[in-house]
Amino acid sequence: MRTAEYAAPDRVLLHISDTHLRDHGSKLFDVIDSGDRLDRALAAIEASAVRPHAVVFTGDLTDFGELGAYTALRELVEPFAHRLGARLFWVMGNHDDRGAFREALLDGDASDITPIDRVDELDGLRLITLDTSVPGAHHGELREEQLRWLADVLATPAPLGTILAMHHPPVPSVLALAASVELHDQRRLAHVLRGSDVRSIIAGHLHYSTFAMFAGIPVSVASATCYTQDLTVPVGGTRPQDGAQSFNLVHVYDETVVHAIVPVDVPAALEYIDPDEAQRRLSRAGVAPRQVSVPSRNAPPTAPLTVLT
Repeated sequence: MRTAEYAAPDRVLLHISDTHLRDHGSKLFDVIDSGDRLDRALAAIEASAVRPHAVVFTGDLTDFGELGAYTALRELVEPFAHRLGARLFWVMGNHDDRGAFREALLDGDASDITPIDRVDELDGLRLITLDTSVPGAHHGELREEQLRWLADVLATPAPLGTILAMHHPPVPSVLALAASVELHDQRRLAHVLRGSDVRSIIAGHLHYSTFAMFAGIPVSVASATCYTQDLTVPVGGTRPQDGAQSFNLVHVYDETVVHAIVPVDVPAALEYIDPDEAQRRLSRAGVAPRQVSVPSRNAPPTAPLTVLT
């Protein structure tokens, strides 16, 4: 009997992006009900019986920053996260409004329009959510004080390392027009991140899934639950499409982080092997599951992790 190479992941994150909810039932492109599209995605996730430690939404939660859209989003997603037993995290995007975001999602002061940056801990895995939005614009920026704050947080390593969640991804886009809404001055962020314990950067914004490296760190961009970009468009153009909506699963292991793209709609299932049958087949193949071990990637931090609430 051979033991499997990997045990179960230490942490599992559900990564959802670009929901673009609207208030009063208006539709994207006069066709797409973004609330319905999100509801379908959440139903597919729940039916899969995945039990993530956290659910992370990486921006463009609403389309116009409407207070009612945030309220509807919270009413839809909070019970979902509760049923999964997962903590819930929100990230600002360029379509979001800081005041309405704070009031509706964080029970905060709507008059406070400073960047919404947080650091939280998931039993040793640090999650930093970084606000790259610029009020009134669609490109991304990071203020000097945000970078200083980030550097200070990362000065103390976390036991399982850090996942950085942001909206504007620090990657090139395969669509030329996206250069008009990219994250500016990315080298300043790279200087802060290089050599840190950040194991993965998760982002959204592009409405298609893509992967790259930045400052030696893997970057994973989740697509969208509302509409996506058609990458078969003639080179130089863009063509939004109602199809290929997806979300990502992030599995954090002791030595690696695995990002998986999960489509919401699958046209036709060809076969179903239930968990019990899967275990029987593994046993017949001579593969035994590896027992979960205590993570040992990093030593404990030298000082308590700062947790902002």
